[in-house]
Amino acid sequence: DGFKNGVHGLFHDATRQPHGDRDWGTLAAWAWGLSRALDVLARDEEVDGERVMVVGHSRMGKAALWAGATDERFAMVFSNNSGCGGAALSRRRHGETVAHINRVFPHWFCSQFHAYGDAEDEIPVDQHQLIALMAPRPVYVASALEDDWADPKGEFLSAYRASEVYSLYDKAGCPGPAQPELNQSVGEGVGYHLRSGRHDLTTFDWMCFLDFAEAQAHRSKRK
Repeated sequence: DGFKNGVHGLFHDATRQPHGDRDWGTLAAWAWGLSRALDVLARDEEVDGERVMVVGHSRMGKAALWAGATDERFAMVFSNNSGCGGAALSRRRHGETVAHINRVFPHWFCSQFHAYGDAEDEIPVDQHQLIALMAPRPVYVASALEDDWADPKGEFLSAYRASEVYSLYDKAGCPGPAQPELNQSVGEGVGYHLRSGRHDLTTFDWMCFLDFAEAQAHRSKRK
């Protein structure tokens, strides 16, 4: 609909400017919505606003990463099977590619991103840098063995490479460069696991997320 409806339309009505090639897409709008939810939670006396975490699966895994990168109030970020445009390295061109995601979901990203459909090497950044924007806050990336479309290895390599930035804060990240054993949760400041099974958000994933969050809480208490 040319971004005329929803939250985009509200902003365009306020600024009286058309939607430009570099303006935010749908993923950014979802992330914006997550931040607005945090606004409400932060005012709730029954919620510790400084310990709110954001979790997302698939397309919402992409949105969760962007929400964590743009809103430092999120204490922890969990990305589950987020794939292309999420945790997976674009330059690997494995599974879903930039060209495919822009063709099928042209509204998810800014229009300028379409220029890199068959030119991933020309993108000035890659997804490990998106994850690194969370530093020094804890972040967790989860993959599934049968979810080749989301490029589990590319997701892992992003987590591993982002760990270099966490080391600048004297925080251990995700060990590598080899992927961990199946169904094994690894990492401290940057967590990761490769789960057996397909594209899904399972009880195993939730248990790993909760264990990671609890471990972070214990580390904070020791400081």
